[in-house]
Amino acid sequence: MVVYKAFFKIILKNLAQLMIYIVVFVSLAIGLANTNFSNQNTSFTETKVNIAFINYDDSSRIVEGLREYLSRNTNIVTIQDDSKSLQDALFFREVEYIVRVPKGFSEDLIKGNEVQLEKSSVPASATGIHLDNLINKYINTVRIYTTNMNLSEEQLLSYVNNDLEQKTEVRLNNSLEEIIKNTRRAYYFNYMSYAIFSVLILGVCTVMIVFNNSDLRRRNLCSPVRLKYMNFQMVLGNLSFAVLTWFVTTFTSFILYGSFMFTPKGLLFLLNSFIFTLAALSISYLIGNVIKNRNAMSAAANVFSLETSFISGVFVPQVLLGKTVLKISSFTPNYWYVKSNNIISTLESYSLESLTPVFINMLIVMGFAVAVLSVALVMIKQNRMSS
Repeated sequence: MVVYKAFFKIILKNLAQLMIYIVVFVSLAIGLANTNFSNQNTSFTETKVNIAFINYDDSSRIVEGLREYLSRNTNIVTIQDDSKSLQDALFFREVEYIVRVPKGFSEDLIKGNEVQLEKSSVPASATGIHLDNLINKYINTVRIYTTNMNLSEEQLLSYVNNDLEQKTEVRLNNSLEEIIKNTRRAYYFNYMSYAIFSVLILGVCTVMIVFNNSDLRRRNLCSPVRLKYMNFQMVLGNLSFAVLTWFVTTFTSFILYGSFMFTPKGLLFLLNSFIFTLAALSISYLIGNVIKNRNAMSAAANVFSLETSFISGVFVPQVLLGKTVLKISSFTPNYWYVKSNNIISTLESYSLESLTPVFINMLIVMGFAVAVLSVALVMIKQNRMSS
């Protein structure tokens, strides 16, 4: 395994340059993991808003029932019943909603006639929409009973209040804390693509520049080691280096996230990053057979890894990127890799339907790896024939 050993001797001589990217990546990962989210409030508390309730339909039990129902969900404020006072109260946010019940409202509602309340609210406010829904809920409930049953007012209000007091228990599958953790994990693996790309381009190019030296290549052709065996060792060296780079960059994730990495979501992150590593290796191998000197190697590593990271969503989330930028970035494996990470971070089930988009993206990344490797092999064959 002379070629294989020579491969890693060259890597070790350039280890300091490669470690710069690893150290930067690990520092970013640790900084991201230690970001303080302890001040985030994960509980929900219902807030009651101030409203004005003005009733012109006196001695109506149904209207009183509406007032009691609203009082359980809002704070009813007493305000002088004139246009100026009500407008000032709304303008200065003393109240956020004003409802007026016209005379004859209850009678029309019981008879099934069309009823209309006078309502004023802060324009385009969520409060106004919420209170509209509360009032409509009360009116529609009353209308259901008056249409289908012959009840006294006391019986009607008893049934209506009993229905309106029914509440549905809401439970969140993922707490805010868990969502934040999943977002941090996705960021970690997104940033990892930059480190993998940079290290692989520098490492592979360093070796290929040495082995593609014309004098050394001719000397190797004269050696007792068969060309086929030399190529096998070179391929094995590249794969070993890629796997080692992937292992080093993922090792920190086991320290930061512990047992999470053995869950289905953690294993999907690992699988996605490994497939991306193979695509990055193919591209690095192609670049390594194109460039001829170390200056070009450093430029290729910085320009290619940085540009693809910026346009594909590694440094800037994909939701903030324009459509044109995303279309351009779709021609890079980084885009599909980041897209898969974003999907994995939001997975709540692991059915075939939910996992299909992830696997399709992985296949696209593998397609990049195969296509680029094919181009690289054709170029190598042509270079040998020409030399």
